[in-house]
Amino acid sequence: MQNLTRFVQRILELMKRYPGVIALAGFISGVGSFILVDRQQGLASWITTIMLISWIWLMLENSLTKLFTRIFKREIPQPLLRYATQMIHQESLFFVLPFFFITTTWNSGQLFFTGLLGVAALISIIDPLYYKWLAPRRWAFLALHTLTLFAALLTALPVIMHLTTSQSFKWALGISVLLSFPSLASIFPIRTVRSALAILSITLGIGAVGWQLRSWVPPATLWMADVAISTQMQDRTPGASLDVVSTEQIRNGGLYAYTAINAPRGLDERIYHVWQFNGKEVDRIALDIHGGRKEGYRAWTHKQNFPGNPAGKWQVRVLTEDGQLIGVLRFNVTDSTAIKEK
Repeated sequence: MQNLTRFVQRILELMKRYPGVIALAGFISGVGSFILVDRQQGLASWITTIMLISWIWLMLENSLTKLFTRIFKREIPQPLLRYATQMIHQESLFFVLPFFFITTTWNSGQLFFTGLLGVAALISIIDPLYYKWLAPRRWAFLALHTLTLFAALLTALPVIMHLTTSQSFKWALGISVLLSFPSLASIFPIRTVRSALAILSITLGIGAVGWQLRSWVPPATLWMADVAISTQMQDRTPGASLDVVSTEQIRNGGLYAYTAINAPRGLDERIYHVWQFNGKEVDRIALDIHGGRKEGYRAWTHKQNFPGNPAGKWQVRVLTEDGQLIGVLRFNVTDSTAIKEK
C-alpha cells in the first residue's frame, strides 16, 4: 500500500507539472474519434463509452469514495480526487471540441455555444483559474460541469445509441436538467416547500431556455461535406455551384440545392431544406439521410415555384427536425437585364 501511495503521489506531481498534457491527450482522442466515426465505428464507440463511464464516476464521486473508505478502511487522497475531476473536465471538453469545431456554422448563434465550450476548455487547463476562481464558486463549477456533460452527451448518443440529432438533444438536455436539480439544491439548501418549488422552477427554466436556444447548438455529429446551388443535376452530381443566379435561369428550369451530409454509420436522420427569400420562409422540404458514407449522404431539393419577382437575397437553411442548424447555402437572384449590362 505504501508503494501504491508513492506511485499516486508521483502521478499527481506529474499531472500538476504538466497539466496541458491531459488536455492534449483529450484533444488527440477527440480528433481520433472524429476520424474513426467514419472509418471504424466500433472503436469510436468504445472511445466514447469510456468517456461516458468516466462521467458516471464523476457524478457518483461522493458515494464511491465513501464506499471505498468503508471497504478498504482508507480514504482516497483529496489531491487525487481534485486532479481526477479536473482531468475528466479536460478530457471531456477537448474530446468534444473537434466535433463542434467542424459542425459549427460560424456566422450564426452557434458561435456563442462553441465559443463557450472553448472558454470552458481553457479554464480547465489553467490552474489559477480552475482552482482559485472556478472551484470556490460552487455555482460556476457546477455550470461548467453541466455544460461539459451536455456537450459530451450530444457527441456520444448518436455514436453509441444511433439516436437522431433531435433525440440526442432531448436526452442530453433532459439528463443535464435532471442533474442540475441536486446541484442547485447543494447551493440553495431545501428547507421549505417554497424553496423546493423555487429550485424546481429554476431547473425547469434552465431547460426551457436550453430548448428555445437549440438552434444555437451545433449538431455535433452532422456536418456538410459538400454543397452547391446549381441549375443542373445529373447522376446525383450537381453542376457548377452558383453564387449569383439570373431570373431567366430560374424560369428556365428552377434551382437545385445540393447537400452531402456526413453522419455516423447506422444513423438515420430527417433533415429539412428551408428556402428563404429576403429573410422569409417560402418552402420547407423534408429529406431522409443515412449515415456511414465517407463523402456524405447526397440529397437535394429542386425548387421551380418562385415568386413573380424573385430578385433578391436567398438562403437554403439545412435544419434538423428540432431546428438545429446544420448549415446555410446563400445566393443572390439578379434581374437578367442587370447581369447582361455587367
